Parts: sequence; structure tokens; C-alpha cells
Amino acid sequence: MEERYSRNRLYINSEEQEIIKATPILFAGSGIGSNIAECALRIGFENITVVDGDVIEVTNLNRQNYTEKEVSEYKSKALYDRLKSINPNANIKHIQEFITFDNIEEIVNGHTIAVNALDFTSNIPLFFDDLCKKSGIPVLHPYNLGWAGLVTVISPTGPTLSSISHNDSFNELKMVEYVVGYLRFWEKRNEWLEKIIEDYKQEEGNLPPPQLAVGSWIVAGICTNIMFNIATQKEYKRFPEFYLSSVM
Repeated sequence: MEERYSRNRLYINSEEQEIIKATPILFAGSGIGSNIAECALRIGFENITVVDGDVIEVTNLNRQNYTEKEVSEYKSKALYDRLKSINPNANIKHIQEFITFDNIEEIVNGHTIAVNALDFTSNIPLFFDDLCKKSGIPVLHPYNLGWAGLVTVISPTGPTLSSISHNDSFNELKMVEYVVGYLRFWEKRNEWLEKIIEDYKQEEGNLPPPQLAVGSWIVAGICTNIMFNIATQKEYKRFPEFYLSSVM
């Protein structure tokens, strides 16, 4: 095992280290994807593509992996620069575009695992999942729940997120409501998360969901572990199951 990863010993063996090094990961969205990408790179995933046409805003700095001097820069380019500063020899690519129906097939092609961190402002995220399913690519969906992290994986052979939506529209709130309903059914009620949902739904105006840096880094760890398990052919939970980790 090369010196860079010598402290991975006992957790990751040399063969596994080589496997994840060669595994091509696609990050669709560089918001929470920025935290996940760094965690994945540091553990040894060195074949990473980052796609995002958005720019960094001050409101991103409470949770995303950027600095104030990078405000107004493109997220994908700033993340590319950060990842290359950590490991200059890694195969990092960035695409400074939003994912659309016109470019999505070209972007998805050639990857083994995908992280869907796209905004649910259109049906592009669900179309992204469908295309990955057809291509045999498992898709991780990360959610920042403030003091907790939530991740579910859409497998090539399993159901999609549209199965928990009453119509064609889907958003982050529906996923979180599904999770708290699941926990309530199995008598594992999460009262603090239920209260956050209630308070958020009572806010005036069309506000983005509240998020904290804690949730971003919890999610980064969960996603990196899942990607490791997928790449090395270990077991992992698939939707409608999920991973939920909280400090509360």
C-alpha cells in the first residue's frame, strides 16, 4: 500500500485500495457533493468526475466545502482545484455545466457509481436515476438533516424515489417524511426530526431547507462507506431501506 494510504491499514487492504482507486465516481452536483468528494478522495477514490453549473454563494459556506474567497466562482472548478491540491496525481475531472436532457447521457457514460446531489427543481434528478438504472449504475442520494445525515441508494434492480411520491414531482421533504413515517411505523419515532419538518412546513415563503455543516460531514462519511462497499462488492442497503445517522 502506498505511503499516502498507509494509515488506512486494517480498515482497507491493499487489494481493496487498488479497487477503489480505479473506480470511476460521478458527482452530479457540487453542493453536499463537495463534502462527499473530499472524503472519498482522502480514503482513496482517485477517479472522480464533478458536474455542476452553479456558482458559490455566501449561504453555501455554513455547510459546503468552499471558502469565502471562492464566492461567485463555479463550484465544479473550485472543488476540482481543492481535490487536486489534496492529491495532484488523482484523475479528477470537472464539467462546468448543469446536467440537462441534452448532455446527461454523455456525462453518465463510463461511471461505476453516481452521487445524485442535484436540486429537485425539475424532473432531471429522477431522469438521472432512471438513466443510471438502465446503465447498471447504483445512485446514492444524500440528505443533510442538520444534526443528522440521511442516505439512500437507488439500485439498478430496485424501486425509484418516485414510488413514494403521489405524483411525478419529488423533493427532499418527501424523502424525509417517508423516513420519519417508516421510523414511526416501526416504533422508532424520531421526535426532534418530526418537529423540524413541522416547523419547516410552517415557515412563510418558499424557503430552502435548513442545513448544518454537521449533517454534510456525517453524510460524507456515510456515502464514502457505501461507495467502498459497492466498489468492493460488499453488502449495502438499497432503497426503500436507508442509512440515518444522528448526533442527537
